[in-house]
Amino acid sequence: MALKQRHMTMIALGGIIGAGLFVGSGVVIQQAESAAILSFLITGGLVVLVMRMLGEMACAMPTVGSFYEYARLAFKTQRGLGRLAGFLTGWMYWYFWVIVIALEAVAGAKLVQFWIPDVPAWIISLVLLVVLTLTNLISVASYGEFEFWFSSIKVGAIIVFLFLGGLYVCGLWSKSMHTTNIATTFLGHGGFMPKCIGPVMTGAVAATGFYFGAEIVTIAAAEAKEPAKAVAKATNSVITRVLVFYVGSVTLVVALVPWNSHQMATPYVSALEVMGMPAAANVMNAIVLTAVLSALNSGLYAASRMLFALTRHGDAALGLAKVNKRGVPVRAILLGTVFGYVSVVMSYVSPDTVFAFLVNSYGTVAIFVYLLIALSQLRLRSRITSFEADDLRVRMWRFERHASHRRLDRDCGARAIAIQHHRHGNRHEPLQMLLIIHRKHAAARQRELAPQSIAIGDGAF
Repeated sequence: MALKQRHMTMIALGGIIGAGLFVGSGVVIQQAESAAILSFLITGGLVVLVMRMLGEMACAMPTVGSFYEYARLAFKTQRGLGRLAGFLTGWMYWYFWVIVIALEAVAGAKLVQFWIPDVPAWIISLVLLVVLTLTNLISVASYGEFEFWFSSIKVGAIIVFLFLGGLYVCGLWSKSMHTTNIATTFLGHGGFMPKCIGPVMTGAVAATGFYFGAEIVTIAAAEAKEPAKAVAKATNSVITRVLVFYVGSVTLVVALVPWNSHQMATPYVSALEVMGMPAAANVMNAIVLTAVLSALNSGLYAASRMLFALTRHGDAALGLAKVNKRGVPVRAILLGTVFGYVSVVMSYVSPDTVFAFLVNSYGTVAIFVYLLIALSQLRLRSRITSFEADDLRVRMWRFERHASHRRLDRDCGARAIAIQHHRHGNRHEPLQMLLIIHRKHAAARQRELAPQSIAIGDGAF
């Protein structure tokens, strides 16, 4: 069973909405003050560019492993470097999601303890891991269905928050409940950027991990019914998602809750309480738990598919590639679960050393993976002609201009040849030359045109 278009749509929409937005954003706001808006805008701009690059490659060649395969192909011309690039990209991405599995399991346990405080956290973490592991083991459609509903709840919650917060900030709220001076909250307490640009850039680095997850749609594309359509749609909508979900909601939080308030530890709960929403803590706790379960579900899926892809080129043990009758890589999923739970154990056994290292390192891994995606796209794009570029369903913006310039140069060159020959009195040769040029271009276009792949060297892009 393949992933349907509605699954892919919600995976794309909900991929960047995790517990980091609902809880972790408070840390960035306390660090960068009200200018945290700029931190999320800077990081969001980076994510938009990387996703555009990745979308271009994924539409041309949807494959299991996504950017792992692209890194291998991009550096294939240099001996040994292609395999090293793929190896590092694949294993570091797997490492990232294994750590996320542990973080989300620990966070989920703490959230559930809000309602059942007497149950030990490690038991709750184990139950959450087992339940979502079983979900992933059933079929890819099972993962897609769970993620569809998880993402629907997350997206719905953000939209409702933006709507209510917008009404409050614009003064359209009930006067009896409108008790916050928006201008004072937003610009008071030292101003918009009291500590200059330093904390803003530091916050931007910290926010990188919050956005990670948008790329999962390109991994899932290999198991979708219409991969190119799904990836193209997700790529084209990423700007809206970044601006609305992150920058928009963080702007409202900063306008409603003072950045230096202790309430910023739970930013969205505090914002709802400022607006006088009843049972804000219970409602937001349930929404954050949904985001945690979604990230846990996606982490198990992404880690297992990347591990499965690593086996195809000998970068992981071939035994991990074994799938059941429903096409699910069982061993790859179970290995991710085991390592995830070992990390959970470390959070209790060695919270200040081993687990602290794991937590602090996964943001750096995210930046490294983004860098390799960008380098892969630049190298692959430099190898294709303007005709091949015309056939790409999604194109990186800057390169679109370059391709059009090449076509303009080609046409101008042909006209210059015709004019030159005309001036020398040879009226037949220029017509023949233009006809030959036209036929060559048409033949090249037909030869290179392919529905989903464009030949580059020994591979396909």
